[in-house]
Amino acid sequence: MRHYLDFEKPISELEGKIEELRRMSEPDGLNIADEVARLSTAAERQLRSVYGKLTPWQKAQVARHPERPKAKDYIGALIAEFTPLAGDRAFGEDTAIIGGIGRFHGHSVVVLGTEKGSDTESRVKHNFGMARPEGYRKARRLIELAGRFRLPVISFVDTSGAFPGVDAEARGQAEAIARSIDACLAAPVPLVATIIGEGGSGGAIALAAGDRVLMLEHAIYSVISPEGCASILWRDPAQTATAAEALRLTADDLRRLKLVDEVVPEPMGGAQRDPQATIQLVDAAVWDALSPLLGMEPAMLRAQRREKFLDMGRDALA
Repeated sequence: MRHYLDFEKPISELEGKIEELRRMSEPDGLNIADEVARLSTAAERQLRSVYGKLTPWQKAQVARHPERPKAKDYIGALIAEFTPLAGDRAFGEDTAIIGGIGRFHGHSVVVLGTEKGSDTESRVKHNFGMARPEGYRKARRLIELAGRFRLPVISFVDTSGAFPGVDAEARGQAEAIARSIDACLAAPVPLVATIIGEGGSGGAIALAAGDRVLMLEHAIYSVISPEGCASILWRDPAQTATAAEALRLTADDLRRLKLVDEVVPEPMGGAQRDPQATIQLVDAAVWDALSPLLGMEPAMLRAQRREKFLDMGRDALA
């Protein structure tokens, strides 16, 4: 059964009526084609109306939709011969960040992703996509491995942020994130990152400081969640929508601010309505971003990547 967000209520009512009519017609053999066609047209019109004017807070809810494709879905569909690699070689394994080697469009690559999980069991297993220090140290290890073997890096980011627990802080969370970002910036190979859902704070940047940063149409990318911002600035959860507006966290905002390189369109109604079509759109966008980088020299890649991120700071100060 499809999960509907609060603002999708008009759509859910229409699609509920369509489903009810279809169930009624099965045992009785009723001809309901005309009525179903009429309601389907109305539902599609309502869907376009709702998704044509989403607020930033509504986009945040879409980005968190439980039925959106996750990093595992993208890796499973796009990376052939995927071989997972585990552990940071210092403390242990963190399943919030998954990674390994495989083939993308015939090219050997290293792939990384923050995995939220798709049901209760998998969400607990992957800690809801919130990595501990060993996750970021694993990411750094795999990025450095990619550099040694001259393999491009592809990452899929979907996290509300790094795990904020005491144990994570005790094991050097900030240092682990900083070193993962540094590994991204220093990599002598191409790195293409895609924000597929939430891109939260340093936990996202740790896997997204790449040559090209792509972002799905209804994804979000921000230094803090709208809820966190509202609690800090206003001490009032009722201000969450205001905070989402102020944070400029939508794909269109970030493309306009030159913080992401490309916005990847989603099927009407969001990635959750057609995961396979979304994955194919991401496939094409990642390949278009990666292919021009494959023949570049390491020194040129590093220099361009450095200037890309320095320019963000210069533009902000201008």
